Amino acid sequence: MKKYWFIAAGVFLTLLAATCIFPCVRCVSFTNRKNHKERVFSCSALKGFVISYTHSVNKGRVHDFYRCDADTLVLCKTEFVSYGAGIPEPEETEGAVFLVTDGCYSISGIERRLPQLVMAVGVIAEHSVTIGNKDVPLKTLFKPQTSLLIKIKRVPLVSYFFSKHI
Repeated sequence: MKKYWFIAAGVFLTLLAATCIFPCVRCVSFTNRKNHKERVFSCSALKGFVISYTHSVNKGRVHDFYRCDADTLVLCKTEFVSYGAGIPEPEETEGAVFLVTDGCYSISGIERRLPQLVMAVGVIAEHSVTIGNKDVPLKTLFKPQTSLLIKIKRVPLVSYFFSKHI
């Protein structure tokens, strides 16, 4: 009987060590590009998230909607209040659908696949990430002007456990 207890304990400890060392938790990672120890993970963001910011020219709010496919971020839709530099024209993307509603423009069907998203936390842009019903200003997670790398990745359980989460 003791022999089986030792085997079971050995198997359990081996599995525990493996989950702590090997990347097994799939999540969206928000990482400081210059200091990889500054990072925030979110498993909930795998269901999709929104990056919002104030446009530098027209000062309107822009909302970019992302979904997660395997290990790729997909920009599927953008909403904005008025056109400005960098806002895509619907004709630029095959299959995109342009819609005008009360005070809002929307382009859906963009389907731009990105292995990662690089952005900087704005000083004036008030960047935020919305995951589910939770809207988090990025400046509460990272200092303004921090260059971020956003991507889907697998991380060890220990890394996930000891990092910030959204």
